[in-house]
Amino acid sequence: MGKRRKPSPPSRARLAVVTTAMAGGVALTAGPAQAEPAPGLASVKEQVDQLNEEAEQSIERYNGFQEKQQTLQGDANRIQEKVARGQEAMNELRTQLGGIAAEQYRSGGIDPSVQLMLDSDPGGYLARASAQNQVVDSQAALLRRALDEQRKLDQDRAEATATLAQLDEAGTALAAERKAVQDKLAKAQALLNKLSAADRAKVNAQEAAATRASRSAAERPADTGPVTGRAATIVQFAYAQLGKPYVWGATGPSGYDCSGLTGAAYRAAGVKLPRVSQDQWKAGARISRADLQPGDLVFFYADLHHVGLYIGEGKMIHAPRTGKNVEVLPIDAMPYVGAVRP
Repeated sequence: MGKRRKPSPPSRARLAVVTTAMAGGVALTAGPAQAEPAPGLASVKEQVDQLNEEAEQSIERYNGFQEKQQTLQGDANRIQEKVARGQEAMNELRTQLGGIAAEQYRSGGIDPSVQLMLDSDPGGYLARASAQNQVVDSQAALLRRALDEQRKLDQDRAEATATLAQLDEAGTALAAERKAVQDKLAKAQALLNKLSAADRAKVNAQEAAATRASRSAAERPADTGPVTGRAATIVQFAYAQLGKPYVWGATGPSGYDCSGLTGAAYRAAGVKLPRVSQDQWKAGARISRADLQPGDLVFFYADLHHVGLYIGEGKMIHAPRTGKNVEVLPIDAMPYVGAVRP
């Protein structure tokens, strides 16, 4: 009998996000019976933590592709409208040229200059005809205008074709990243389903305790001092979102991901931030930790894939991960990188 092949461990690319089953107050359901012993809570927690980090990386990439797709769609619409206007102009010019040809035909023949419409090299023909004084000024102006409009129309069509190709690429990338996030969610759920009943109860208890702590913090707002103006609007908006669910790819108002929340808070104060956390890092002046003020953006992890809103006293409001709600958390709870004041 051959040796039983040991299953290979999950690749890092497939580890990404914790399941919604870890939401506070939601009981975990047991998966199908397993022939092997249930994994320990510590082992699963370690993998779930890794899933959380990789999930947000995937989600921010998804947000970037989505933003690019929306921008390209707007560009494509604009260019296609321009092409349509150019085609209308060309149709009008051709109608005028056709009228000239018909009138000349009724008079006994078509002037050589009007043969431009049928010439394989209209530009060259126009130059030759003009040199031979075969084109009256009015006709020459009309023909040159037609040539110019045709050149612009060809350029616009080429631009539209290139933009639509980029739009297709962005759509493909967006779909691939969406599938990656969904696959990671399924992987996390499978890991959690392998927990023993006792460990599932511990996870539920931990999540419930975390939820209660966040609610308690929300009821006792941080001492932000004399916060006024834009910063006050940002912080007040953030407090009003506490308890709303984390929804990846969402920018509100019923749910948010991390950069969706920060973008919405600044939007409430009349400031437009980029969609993705890494781009939000570039959206303002860098602020030292000692100079942090309520309303500043605080960033975490080396690749800046998580962002929150500073509210004072070393705390922030952020949208944490799938399965949790917008909450108050100390900024030291994650690997702090820096802050920006847009």
